[in-house]
Amino acid sequence: MTGQAGTGRRPDGAAFIIAALLAVFGAVPLWDASTIPDKGGYAGIGPAAMPKVVGWALIALAATTAVGAFRGRLADVPRQNPVPLFWIGGGLVLQIALLHTIGFSLATGILFATTAAGFGKRNLVLTLPVGIGFAFVVYAIFDRLLQLNLPGGPLETLILGG
Repeated sequence: MTGQAGTGRRPDGAAFIIAALLAVFGAVPLWDASTIPDKGGYAGIGPAAMPKVVGWALIALAATTAVGAFRGRLADVPRQNPVPLFWIGGGLVLQIALLHTIGFSLATGILFATTAAGFGKRNLVLTLPVGIGFAFVVYAIFDRLLQLNLPGGPLETLILGG
């Protein structure tokens, strides 16, 4: 069976798998929303509203992906390059492993620098301090303004105090 008449192209099997996964990922929040008591309150919108929106949006994406796969209108898959995934995944592993020992700012700065390296910016002398600076600003906002605790380390203690 061909996807489009006259092209000789078969339906994209990988896209059907992606569509099925999207449908499953859409069904989970719909099922979960069905277990939440949805009174609606004065606004008419209860706590189950957003899981329903997300679930139906994922199911709509699944349907359009399946239709595109059947018609053969999906983009060709580019050659995969695993190196960026290793940079980003390694940075995430390092952040998780170091978060409670060196603090949020330093650990997240490392994640920022490795993610930048994954996207091609391998100048760690530049990206590491920039990432630490951005992460420290986020830490300060959460700690001082929102009064929500993130794991602090020596940098946070040095600048903001205990």
